Amino acid sequence: MMQTLITFILVFGVIVIVHEFGHFYFAKKSGVRVREFAIGMGPKLFQTQRNGTTYTLRILPVGGYVRMASRAEAEENPLQPGMTVMLGVVDDVVEKINLAEQVEIIGGRAFTVNDFDLVDALFIEGYFENEETLTRLPVDHDASMIESDGTELLIAPRDTQFESAKLWQRALINFAGPLNNFLLTIVLFTGVAFAMPGVTTTTLNEVQSNSPALQAGLKSGDDIKSIDGKKVRSWQDMQTMVQGSSAASLKMTYERNSKTQTVTVKPKEKEIQGQKVRQIGVTPALTKAPGARLNYAWQVTKQSATQIWRAIIGLFQSFSLNKLGGPVAIYKNTEEVSSYGLISVISFTAMLSINLGMMNLLPIPALDGGKLLLNLIEAIFRRPISEKVEMTVTIAGAALLVVLMIAVTGNDLFRYFIK
Repeated sequence: MMQTLITFILVFGVIVIVHEFGHFYFAKKSGVRVREFAIGMGPKLFQTQRNGTTYTLRILPVGGYVRMASRAEAEENPLQPGMTVMLGVVDDVVEKINLAEQVEIIGGRAFTVNDFDLVDALFIEGYFENEETLTRLPVDHDASMIESDGTELLIAPRDTQFESAKLWQRALINFAGPLNNFLLTIVLFTGVAFAMPGVTTTTLNEVQSNSPALQAGLKSGDDIKSIDGKKVRSWQDMQTMVQGSSAASLKMTYERNSKTQTVTVKPKEKEIQGQKVRQIGVTPALTKAPGARLNYAWQVTKQSATQIWRAIIGLFQSFSLNKLGGPVAIYKNTEEVSSYGLISVISFTAMLSINLGMMNLLPIPALDGGKLLLNLIEAIFRRPISEKVEMTVTIAGAALLVVLMIAVTGNDLFRYFIK
């Protein structure tokens, strides 16, 4: 139980943090202020600030998030007229605004806010304690605000906001999260390839008795070259072609003793974990060559992407909650794969990573793909989408995702713990 929980936290945490780091890195490179990079969720345990970003560790060890300077961040400013705050002022310029009662700043003075602008004009206006004179003070461009929970963040002037970046930069920032997930998948599968005793080839090692392959005349040592005229570059290609075809028979070209021959194989369907899988009854020969290991990592990544794409298409063709899985499903699958050892856990993490990347690219508002769609619309019409339209679409998308997540989680609980 504890081992599964720790593995789940690490697996889920890694893929989410790597995803968020993609947004973080390209936002920084594009001049967008990243106010916070959080590891975990919920109440803050620890914080440190470096190069304008506050790094926080939060109590729930699941995932994380990035807070970029943006219109939304500015509109949700916790500072409000009528509030009494503590100001840190240096040479008549505000460098720190403290909203947290439990935090003290050296030389801070109590100040009742009357008006402020921390986006364009950069000022704060009000009354110092025991003074009746209305005071207007400039706010430093890199001033910080200590929020009520003690988190200290830089303010978000307009020139540092996400919306102020160029269109191509905003699109790159949106794409960077999924991109990082794809890169992580390749890295993890490469590690798996070099950790294994050997990797698969297109040469047959064993042809099972009474199998479609044996009945067609295939033997151990045959090197598969093509299926239905399509070149086979890897064992994963072969699996994809066999399982992805709906034809009753396949024409397989192979090489035996330097001679090329073609046979017709009729795959059999077998149900594995509730899914129908086509098989021909063969196993691959293995190799230890470094080049083959790198090719294996790339081919497994492509195969994983193909499987997920087919699953996405199938989801839209015939929607079912059983085709989706949330944190509960990930936990249960983690429980299963962790029993097979470290290599299985790493492979599972790689699959989840590319899954997260591809699902995030779906053109659904609030997902990265939805944001990229808005970027594309802006590029086509050559003008920014109105703030009202963008906000409405984003809120609608977020609401849809919340409802879907609740439904998926409820269905997962029923499938794994009640049914």
